Amino acid sequence: MAMKILIVDDEVHIKMLLEQTLEELEDEFEVDLYTASDGEEGLEFIRSKRPDLVFLDIMMPKMNGYEVCRIIKDDPTLKDVKIILLTAKGQEVDRKQGLELGAMMYMTKPFDPDEILRVSKELLEL
Repeated sequence: MAMKILIVDDEVHIKMLLEQTLEELEDEFEVDLYTASDGEEGLEFIRSKRPDLVFLDIMMPKMNGYEVCRIIKDDPTLKDVKIILLTAKGQEVDRKQGLELGAMMYMTKPFDPDEILRVSKELLEL
């Protein structure tokens, strides 16, 4: 069965870079990549499709990444969804808040593609 990975970010070029990076995983196993442009759209997708892994930006229109993270982690039916916050907010206080809200990992932009692949494999237990 294919692994479902969702990228939630309002910046088009970031989504494209992430997609290009994550497509490399397809050399090793089956991956379905999806994108959403804001927190509401992302949450809707998460609830309906239950992705295995979500790359979630924090600063977005409609609903920020912290809110999405909190809602997912408060919903027992979504407890298996793994979240990586990927954001330009690099302060320790931001990182701490993200991890407290249930993110498995907190990464800052600009990101290292090799690190994204390593972390993805690790969290998907491949």
